[in-house]
Amino acid sequence: MIRRFRGESLNKVDAKGRVSVPAAFRRVLEEGDPDFSEGSYPNFVIVYGGVRGNCLEGYTINSITKVDKLISKLPRFSREREILERFINTQSTYMQLDETGRIVLSIRLKEKIGIKDEAIFAGMGEKFQIWEPTNYQNEVDALNTSFENLPEDENPFLKLDQLQD
Repeated sequence: MIRRFRGESLNKVDAKGRVSVPAAFRRVLEEGDPDFSEGSYPNFVIVYGGVRGNCLEGYTINSITKVDKLISKLPRFSREREILERFINTQSTYMQLDETGRIVLSIRLKEKIGIKDEAIFAGMGEKFQIWEPTNYQNEVDALNTSFENLPEDENPFLKLDQLQD
């Protein structure tokens, strides 16, 4: 069974930038790190570039490898590939959980998304996001408003039925 990142968690960020990763997310990170073994700490990647500049995105090693393979299918010197490599590879960093399940968000990462003393972890299936709480609530509110105003034939939940095997 492949676990996925699910749910939301509001966590404190201390003065040194340390924040606990939700326990359920830790299991996904362990499962998604091919080098993880009992007694070690899982590695993963935090992406801070890309379209969503107001949050950080966390990927397991296996998930980011899938993304890298997709990018590699683009023509080597194409502008599209260069853009994606810049946002996914250049503007990312490897992370490792510590013995208590925490990570350290550098000053640069905290400033990038406006985090001060709290962060929200939001599960997104194959990835998770880290948000400043007010920005996250604004994003959720905008998404809810957008969803409420969708015509019936554009409901994404109904489109899932069309993808069934």
